[in-house]
Amino acid sequence: MTSPATAVSGAPTGGDKKPGWRGSRARLGDRIFAGTATSAGIIILVTLAAVAAFLLFEGFPALVADGEDLPGGEGFLAFVGPLLFGTVLAAVIALLVAFPLSIGIALFISHYAPRRVASGLGYLVDLLAAVPSVVYGLWGIYFLAPAMVPSFRWLEENLGFIPLFSGPASTTGRTMLTAGLVLAVMILPIMTAVNREVFLQTPRLLEEASLALGATRWEMIRQTVLPFGRSGVVSGSMLGLGRALGETMAVAMVLSAYNVVSVNLIGTVNSSTIAANIALDFPEASGLAVNALIASGLVLFAVTFVVNYAARAIVARRREFSGANA
Repeated sequence: MTSPATAVSGAPTGGDKKPGWRGSRARLGDRIFAGTATSAGIIILVTLAAVAAFLLFEGFPALVADGEDLPGGEGFLAFVGPLLFGTVLAAVIALLVAFPLSIGIALFISHYAPRRVASGLGYLVDLLAAVPSVVYGLWGIYFLAPAMVPSFRWLEENLGFIPLFSGPASTTGRTMLTAGLVLAVMILPIMTAVNREVFLQTPRLLEEASLALGATRWEMIRQTVLPFGRSGVVSGSMLGLGRALGETMAVAMVLSAYNVVSVNLIGTVNSSTIAANIALDFPEASGLAVNALIASGLVLFAVTFVVNYAARAIVARRREFSGANA
């Protein structure tokens, strides 16, 4: 006989629970998954802490050593300052070039290209992300650098009054601008893939509503797709920036660099980067020089951490703002 409570509410009583129902108790699979995910997160944190501790322990002698004992003989700040400047400059050039291109390619794949063309371009973009950095370096040396020489001469002749193009123009093309362009090509697939997936997640109803109100396709994209994917675009840009900051082989192969601070993008004397300097100098370094290189790696680790933390803070703030407006 059915109880009055069951007849009114339609909900089963305690004795009518379905098999497998555990109430508030998680199932075995859920507990295993939660434990695995938690363990993976803890392992990542422990690994990062171990890397930071190693860099700090091995680089500390260079931080407290006399300046005359370090490479350059002027102290650690004078040693790492130009390298940090070159690292940031190359990454900024790459980001400025790749950012608009990645948005344009992602929008073309997601909203303009036919389905077959979009599928092929998507596979091609994913394939470019798997190309080793050495290949990009060889491409930069043997193709891009020689092709950029006439452009460098034109920039020196017509825009030489700007410090960025003051020259004298390099005859080999192995300059900071070339290295930045190579980095832009390297980070473009990652940024494009992230932006493409974010743009495809735009609710279809919002797009159709915008078009129904008389908006053109570009107006629809500007009003719905770009605002919806703003946080994802920021995340993709920070991923690309992180790779550009830490790239080693391509920059070391392309850039003819010195440990100087220079904003001249087409000249023969260019700033080096931290990662490239470590790769080139570490095999022959000894004593405090090794500690100085490891300490410069600690600086790069800190810069990358700050960049990623800032990106996550921006994304979280935009999500909170969007949630409040909703």
